[in-house]
Amino acid sequence: MAAGANRTRRKVLLFGAAAVLGGFAVREYRLIPQSYAGGRISVGDAHQQARLGDIFLVDIRTPREWDASGVGEGAHPLDMRRDDFEEALLQIVGGDHDAPIALICARGVRSARLSNQLSEAGFANIIDVPEGMLGSAAGPGWVRAGLPVQHYDGKAE
Repeated sequence: MAAGANRTRRKVLLFGAAAVLGGFAVREYRLIPQSYAGGRISVGDAHQQARLGDIFLVDIRTPREWDASGVGEGAHPLDMRRDDFEEALLQIVGGDHDAPIALICARGVRSARLSNQLSEAGFANIIDVPEGMLGSAAGPGWVRAGLPVQHYDGKAE
């Protein structure tokens, strides 16, 4: 009886350890940054080009994030979770699938992922801002670079 109990205990411990390790593996996989093979731009260049009207800069974060850190000057706040995101983006760029669109998020992960998706959906000139608003391995980010931000007034695109 003791041998059977030990085998059962080992199986339970083994199963529990596998579940915990599997959970950590999934969590870590989700944290691996996506990469984007298309165009990339620094926050400084994104700000300058948005001000000049050379690109459409789109902040794809959430309203809560816009409230917390503001929206980069010249950026269009457009929550990437919207069901009609692509349609709203087309409205911003006047229906032009070839318009230069730079995407910025907090740290460059979501913008890279969405850049890939939009490129696959037929948008021809997507540009990633990998530093994001808060910084990443690509650079200090919009806020730490001291670039101007606008208070989010509760009105997204």
